[in-house]
Amino acid sequence: MLEIGTTAPAFELPDQNNVMHTLEEYRGKKVILYFYPKDNTQGCTKQACGFGELYPQFTEKGAVVLGVSKDSVASHKKFEEKYNLPFILLSDPELTAIQAYDVWKEKTMYGKKTMGVVRTTYLIDENGVIEKAFGKVKAADNPTQMLETLG
Repeated sequence: MLEIGTTAPAFELPDQNNVMHTLEEYRGKKVILYFYPKDNTQGCTKQACGFGELYPQFTEKGAVVLGVSKDSVASHKKFEEKYNLPFILLSDPELTAIQAYDVWKEKTMYGKKTMGVVRTTYLIDENGVIEKAFGKVKAADNPTQMLETLG
C-alpha cells in the first residue's frame, strides 16, 4: 500500500464507455479511488452498489468515485448497466495503475496461491496527494467508511 502524504501515481485508463481518464483531470476535487478484484462478483457488487447508493452524498462533498479493476471496458459496461452505477469504472487489464498503487498481491484462494487485486481504497486530496489509504477493506462497509472519512 502506498504511504499517506505521498503524491498519488498518475494514470491514464479507459472507462466503461472507452473514454480516457487521468488523475490530473480531477485536480481540485477529492478522489475516492477504489481497486476491486472483479466485476459481478458478490463482494465487488456490494461495494459498487454501496458507492452507487451514496454517490449523491459523495458529489455533495465535492468528491468523485473511481472504481478500478483489470476487467475489460466491455465487462465494466455490462456491470454499470446491470446495477445502474452512476460513477466511473476504469479498466486496467495491463495492471499499470493496479501495480503503481501497490494492490497487485499474492493471495491464497482454496489453498492455492494466485496473484490478484487486494481490495484497497485511497482517498486522494485536491492536490493529488494520498490523504488516506485503506487496505483489505470490507466490501459492504467501504462506501460508508469513505463517506465518513470525507467528514
